[in-house]
Amino acid sequence: MSDLAFLSATDLVARYRARTLSPVEATNAALAAIRQRNPTLNAFKLVDEDFALAAARESEARWQKGAPFGPVDGVPTSIKDLILAKGWPALRGSRLINPDQPWADDAPGTARLRESGAVLLGKTNTSEFGWKGVTDSPLAGVTRNPWNPALTPGGSSGGAAAALASGMGALALATDGGGSIRNPAHFTGLCGIKGTFGRVPAWPASPMGTLGNVGPMARTMTDVALMMNVITQPDARDWLSLPPDGVDYLRGLEDGVAGWRVAFCPTLGFAKLHPEVEALVRNAADVFRRMGAVVEDADPGIGNTLATFNTHWHVGVAASFGGMPADKIALLDPGLDHFVELGMKVSGADFVRAQVARAEIGAKMRLFHQRYDLLLLPTAAVPAFPVENRDPPGVAPDDWNAWTPFSYPFNMTMQPALSVPMGFTKAGLPLGLQIVGGMYADARVLRAGRAFERELALPARKPAL
Repeated sequence: MSDLAFLSATDLVARYRARTLSPVEATNAALAAIRQRNPTLNAFKLVDEDFALAAARESEARWQKGAPFGPVDGVPTSIKDLILAKGWPALRGSRLINPDQPWADDAPGTARLRESGAVLLGKTNTSEFGWKGVTDSPLAGVTRNPWNPALTPGGSSGGAAAALASGMGALALATDGGGSIRNPAHFTGLCGIKGTFGRVPAWPASPMGTLGNVGPMARTMTDVALMMNVITQPDARDWLSLPPDGVDYLRGLEDGVAGWRVAFCPTLGFAKLHPEVEALVRNAADVFRRMGAVVEDADPGIGNTLATFNTHWHVGVAASFGGMPADKIALLDPGLDHFVELGMKVSGADFVRAQVARAEIGAKMRLFHQRYDLLLLPTAAVPAFPVENRDPPGVAPDDWNAWTPFSYPFNMTMQPALSVPMGFTKAGLPLGLQIVGGMYADARVLRAGRAFERELALPARKPAL
């Protein structure tokens, strides 16, 4: 069961097609892993075993007839609890949400997965409304890292990450408003992409506006590309979604990066790195050179963009909760209530100035990618840290630049950004390489991630839990 639970989605589908494995067997393996590991890790907040097994039996019947619904038919999959899934509450880690509602809608990504026959296991944990870079909330408790349960898996998609890394499903649908897919991937040894804004349709609209994204997480790059083929299909409810482009993200995935122009900027000109992060990201740049890419040290010149990001983020939080009665605000996660206060102090003129500053950052990156196909940098500046902390020890509260300065800029610029494992610390903790591409270059980023994964060929490891 343990080995079966760690098969990739691609392997599962190949075995279903060859009739050497059943979706029911794969689902039972995922459910066994949940029963064994979730009590320690707290990755799932809702598990629907009966529903999952019924869906697996239906998938098994389709595969026996040679008529699967789609490319992920029968693959055990989780949904982050910020995302709607019909029949299951979306509590968003908050005591403000009334669970006694019809819950009659699927979000676009959930709908596409369901239509493709994915076996939906349940809802994974998140920080309250996805507001911070770790995963805990007053409602849902603390999620732990499978590589060391005393450490955080990152956030806010830490539940999805902890589930995948410990064999509780092969695919996960998650969200990223400032790094919430990429940072947990970094901390838990996974692959995950925040695509070009609008490439993956999302509904309801995020209160964070065009910072918010929905995207895939998996244990392999091929699985991320496979999932992108499913969840990028159009949905009329997202009025900001991009028009369908007909891209097959698996086509050309194995073609490498020879001749590509690649910029390497491990600090964005200002950040400080943990020594082991710096060593591994420099090795990653050498791997790209070995693969035939032309790698140059090049700084895009955007500098420290945290103030601009914070203005957008705080206003989104204030729009969601500002004006609520004090007794409701008191139910919020400590720290989130402070963001409400900060957002309420932002004037209309301040917000417009932040939008102009964001546009300038985006223009710089678009011009930069006229010269370079890719930008390489760490996903985060540090390894995983103690689970009881909101930030690493010694870091001021919410000083994102001290440990996660590399993710949120690319939410503002709306370009695709991927995290892929780049190795392990001496203590055995995984770390991630971030690969950033120009606007609409999602397929290029995925291809680069796969080339790096294949060339680096990390030895197979499983976490202790």
